[in-house]
Amino acid sequence: MVLATAERGGEEKVDHRPAAAAVVDVESGSLYSSSSSVVDRQDSLFREAVTGGHHRGAGGHSHDHDSWGTTLRLAFQCVGIMYGDLGTSPLYVYSTTFAHGGVGHPDDILGVLSLIIYSFLLFTVVKIVLVALHANDDGDGGTFALYSLISRYAEVSLLPNHQAEDELVSGYTCTSHGKPPSAALRRAHWLKHLLETSKSAKISLFLLTILAIAMVISDAVLTPPISVLSAVSGLKEKVPDLTTDQTVWITVAILVLLFAIQRFGTDKVGYSFAPIILLWLLLIGGVGLYNLVKYDAGVLRSFNPKYIVDYFRRNKKDGWVSLGDILLVFTGTEALFANLGYFSIKSIQFSFSLGLLPSVLLTYIGQAAYLRKHPEHFADTFFRSTPSALFWPTFILAIAASIIGSQAMISCAFATVSHLQTLSCFPRVRILHTSKRYHGQLYVPQVNLLLCVAACLVTVSFKTTTIIGKAHEICVILVMLITTLLMTIVMLLVWRVNVWWIALFFVVFVPTESIYLSSVLYKFTHGPYVPVAMSAVLMAAMVVWHYVHVKRYKYELRHTLSPAKAEKLLAEKRDHLKSVPGVGLFYTELVQGVPPIFPHLVDKVPAIHSVLVFVSIKHLHVPHVDASERFLFRQVVEPREFRVFRCVARYGYRDSLGDEAQDFVAALLESLQCYVRDVNLYSVHEMQNVSYPVSRDQSLSREKPSGRHAVYAEEMITPIQSFSELSHGASSNRLPQFQQASKMNIEELARIEEEQMVIQREAEKGVVYILGETEVVARPQSSLIKKIAVNYIYSFLRKNFMQGEKMLSIPHGKLLKVGISYEI
Repeated sequence: MVLATAERGGEEKVDHRPAAAAVVDVESGSLYSSSSSVVDRQDSLFREAVTGGHHRGAGGHSHDHDSWGTTLRLAFQCVGIMYGDLGTSPLYVYSTTFAHGGVGHPDDILGVLSLIIYSFLLFTVVKIVLVALHANDDGDGGTFALYSLISRYAEVSLLPNHQAEDELVSGYTCTSHGKPPSAALRRAHWLKHLLETSKSAKISLFLLTILAIAMVISDAVLTPPISVLSAVSGLKEKVPDLTTDQTVWITVAILVLLFAIQRFGTDKVGYSFAPIILLWLLLIGGVGLYNLVKYDAGVLRSFNPKYIVDYFRRNKKDGWVSLGDILLVFTGTEALFANLGYFSIKSIQFSFSLGLLPSVLLTYIGQAAYLRKHPEHFADTFFRSTPSALFWPTFILAIAASIIGSQAMISCAFATVSHLQTLSCFPRVRILHTSKRYHGQLYVPQVNLLLCVAACLVTVSFKTTTIIGKAHEICVILVMLITTLLMTIVMLLVWRVNVWWIALFFVVFVPTESIYLSSVLYKFTHGPYVPVAMSAVLMAAMVVWHYVHVKRYKYELRHTLSPAKAEKLLAEKRDHLKSVPGVGLFYTELVQGVPPIFPHLVDKVPAIHSVLVFVSIKHLHVPHVDASERFLFRQVVEPREFRVFRCVARYGYRDSLGDEAQDFVAALLESLQCYVRDVNLYSVHEMQNVSYPVSRDQSLSREKPSGRHAVYAEEMITPIQSFSELSHGASSNRLPQFQQASKMNIEELARIEEEQMVIQREAEKGVVYILGETEVVARPQSSLIKKIAVNYIYSFLRKNFMQGEKMLSIPHGKLLKVGISYEI
């Protein structure tokens, strides 16, 4: 892990590897690491002292130590948000499984029930609830969170914007607790080295992640139609003359209403979710128990797995094909894992064990008991097995539960798109936060419209739950399989558990899920091709967008100006440059150096603001970045006629960019004034003889360059922290050195205060936002595929989605755009 940086003439070397101890050579401005190669960098934002951070560590959860009262409250709330999809699966599982050929043998019902029970227990209970929930990224679950967690332990990002300071965000560390076995540590280092040095491994990991994300978005298209259509189809029990087309259009009307109310946010109806789903689970569990007692208690024999063997022996190929339909019992588990961030592991496990698990199993068992007496009713088992007196309450609750279950997947899709933008894998879209109380409740208008149109088209085209169910299957199983692969990497790299536990997990789940996947692929032309086609389109857009973004970033990185060259440029043009009053915020994606568009601007418009700040918005592989650690600064040019700074504004993938521009500027300028104070209070010369031991992974050795002054630092401070705060937080043996470094005369303090006042006065004169309008085109000698991807697909996405100034809420009256063209 990079722990401190120092500079000389704008040049330095930085080790990117997060687990290694590091040493800064103050005289040469180089950083040495005993376990990794040294990588040249133009510059890094500079923080020069130590604070005592309190880290929760990877995989920690803010709710882990909640009281039982809080756990019970969270358990009640998560019933409404997480269990709608899983709780409505009994509406269509049996009808889909027996859709072709019906019930061939009476014991086939026992075989299918046994498969349902053990599939649900294995994949939902064991894999997700007992294991996967612990593989979270500081409380956040899902495929993206797993990728983010892996990215903090190994540098697997394809975008070369990693900084030393990223490792030091409070609350997120890359250390394991305790001393792992040496063999486990060697395996972790081997895997880390493989992921960091193999480009194919990085690309494969990236593609797996976005494939799972594309499947989750496709799932959000298919879940509302199958859930709502299954519930509406129950009307045929009371209205036999209701045609299939009428059922379809009623479903479409409900779907349009469902997507139309998304703009109001789930917070408006959130309190009604939990009671409705709880009533639904109690009702279906009670009906299941009633059917078990009334029709055939002998179906409890299905807990004997021998009925699974008998089922495959009798049905052979048809039994294998039916596995794809049976896996619908655990649809919704991906949303359960992805929505972990709003609750605690304990609350989910508690509510799942006492609420969802018994209710759903009793429902499946009760329907099997009913089918033993009425095997001809397999097409509408759920409503046929419901007592007549409870039909209307069941029907109304079924509609409500299916809407709530659909809501969970739609919300998951919105959050997924938000996360994709932090990976630079999705075009810019407007993301609205619908609740001030619950940060994670999002609304994405463009995505909502596309989901609505796609869901209605699927409903009108397929008309029955059987075909939609088969399309739904591939989303479920592919996400589960990719989750297993990513979790295996987490076990090796992050947890470093015993290899036999990892082998057991891999051997049990990968072959089993592969068998289910093969069953789904066999029926590819009967439905699964739909989400595959949707996912292919989504992946193509994501891959092209990310590819061009990375190529553009690397192009700018190759042509960036070092601070020394930037200062030389301004010096050469001093006679022609005019100083414009006010503050200029120059937005750039580069987190180091001065962007190449700057000399282009100075050449075409010979004027520069009195205070110029290059601002880079950067998303880290962590859920949240505290406001006190938001901004990192570096002075590019010494204060003469012009004051030029660099700033990186850091956000987690769950943080919002929705602040108004004036609020963002106010926070930035306040932090900038603190930086001006701190950079004058702390200097490299004064700090070079202060040594701070690195309290990182002790199994990694550390070497100190001989004959040189070195600074060891566990963390570097953010600009918003004052020298006095640092002094109070320092240990007693360090305090005299800090106090000595802080002795300054009145003239120096007055000079610092004047520098701060200059920034304040210029800010009062006005702030101008400068955006680079970069047009990217493929080189003439590029291949045809590259030209299509860059010149047409990327250009189309860029022009038809939101522009940068709207994303940043920049007022048009204060916006200045600078155009430039790149050939990649």
